[in-house]
Amino acid sequence: MAYYFRKTLEGHFDDAIRRTTQALQDEGFGIITDIDIKDTLHRKLAVDFRNYRILGACNPKLAYEALRIEDKVGTMLPCNVVVQEVGENSIEVAAIDPVASMSAIDNPRLKEAAEAVRAKLRSVIEKL
Repeated sequence: MAYYFRKTLEGHFDDAIRRTTQALQDEGFGIITDIDIKDTLHRKLAVDFRNYRILGACNPKLAYEALRIEDKVGTMLPCNVVVQEVGENSIEVAAIDPVASMSAIDNPRLKEAAEAVRAKLRSVIEKL
């Protein structure tokens, strides 16, 4: 089972970040974490790395529903979306498949909730 959805975009990295953030907002997600891997690796290890950001996306309504079903599901939140340069003017956007990640939890109600999140994240990736 694939654990992510992805799409490759042409253009500039910052534009891909803006487009991805807007597409997430259109589906009810906010960005609650934004990890700049390139900057972190440069500061911590003094190494160069391509543009690579991890956006922690959260749909509060769906997160609340999942937490009511399974209180430890917070260990798997937020939904991560990776935006990375894969070539000159080529940006890949990949989102976690929450059904795949939640399959580790044996709870049919949680799987139903994860399917709703999956549909929204898939829509985000398809609209980019």
